[in-house]
Amino acid sequence: MNRITARKRVTRITVGTSRSVREDLLAVEEPLEIRVGGSSLAITMRTPGNDVDLAAGFLVSEGVIARGDDFLAARYCAGATEEGLNTYNVLDVTLAPGVPAPDPSLERAFYTTSSCGLCGKASIDAVRTTSQHAVLHDDLVLDPALLATFPDLLRDQQAVFEKTGGLHAAALFDGRTGRMLVLREDVGRHNAVDKVIGWAVKDGRLPLTGTVLMVSGRASFELTQKASMAGIPVLAAVSAPSSLAVDLANEVGITIVGFLRGQSMVVYSRPERIVEPDTTTDSSSDRETVNAR
Repeated sequence: MNRITARKRVTRITVGTSRSVREDLLAVEEPLEIRVGGSSLAITMRTPGNDVDLAAGFLVSEGVIARGDDFLAARYCAGATEEGLNTYNVLDVTLAPGVPAPDPSLERAFYTTSSCGLCGKASIDAVRTTSQHAVLHDDLVLDPALLATFPDLLRDQQAVFEKTGGLHAAALFDGRTGRMLVLREDVGRHNAVDKVIGWAVKDGRLPLTGTVLMVSGRASFELTQKASMAGIPVLAAVSAPSSLAVDLANEVGITIVGFLRGQSMVVYSRPERIVEPDTTTDSSSDRETVNAR
């Protein structure tokens, strides 16, 4: 299934200079219906690819599952159309024995657009979801010089963005070594994050202690909540966070870093996690050694 990009005929105009017709490569956007045990839970607009990751991450974000053992299997539904065709746009998830089915209140009244991961929530109260993975006492401490390398690493691995210029990206980093663990792209920033979390579900890594979630856009409330649900202590973004994202981060103990560009950044919550190495002790020891000689 290779539907990540599509060629479309476009007209390219340079003001006062030229006008030409050509083919351009665009990121694909299609609906994905997520079912659990045969019952429809939500429809989200997404870029096809890593759909099982997306479904698993979505279920974590909604509080349906909390660990890899809760997720048993997923399959595309044959006969998704009246003609009995498999469109690869309907995915049915099977939960592990003993895992409760989603609460009926979670069912989305309408589809989730690629720009909104909270659309279709039945009430304001349903927006807030309680995490089973507390990050308040996560002891991760990050060197800002290491953190500053993440945006370039993210951009270097955005293969589809490089072709289309039309996708968001999310990546998970080991906060102590700086190693990128996984990267996912999607037309929806919330989908990209769900795909990252879903990868961790399938790999049995939840909760994601000691990690950093790096996103290519802004740090919204929904992304902060998703980080909280997966046990991620640090959310970093190249743009600004929203006020509600910062409020939630302060409440649950997440460090939000915004405007992470070049060697500069702005820390909006839990700044004690972002600390430059203390070289004072080493310098003093060196001086003492010199004096002793």
